[in-house]
Amino acid sequence: MASKKTASAPRIDIGISDKDRKAIAAGLSRLLADSYTLYLMTHNFHWNVTGPQFNSLHVMFMNQYSEQWTALDMIAERIRALGEPAPGTYKEFVKLASIKEVEGVPRANDMIRHLVAAQEATARTARSLFSLVDAANDQPTADLLTQRLEVHEKTAWMLRSLLEE
Repeated sequence: MASKKTASAPRIDIGISDKDRKAIAAGLSRLLADSYTLYLMTHNFHWNVTGPQFNSLHVMFMNQYSEQWTALDMIAERIRALGEPAPGTYKEFVKLASIKEVEGVPRANDMIRHLVAAQEATARTARSLFSLVDAANDQPTADLLTQRLEVHEKTAWMLRSLLEE
């Protein structure tokens, strides 16, 4: 009896070496973990914010977590386009993220401080990938990183402005 051969997917040949694709995907996995942790933190704060700034912060946090949710898909899909599996469990995210979870329900201004730190941490993670991405001539990932940096730096600035006296 002859064995059935299954067709395998063609090898990825996009002009980036296997080694570079794996390294870039690993970096993007860290960015995805930071982004998911930031998303969850922002959504948590949206649900739990109280005090005189309630309405403005509730709406601001909703806008921020909604934008972040869309970004998660873009980052995960870039990892997949590079031929690697995207992390997708809390266990993986906790291991990969540079952002630590916030326990309890902080006061509104402390929520803002946590979000500034998390936005900046996510920006640092994105920025750390540029040398590898540039060396691999990976413009789509560079474009994604530039877009994410713009959002995280602007959001950190806007949040930080709320804390100024």
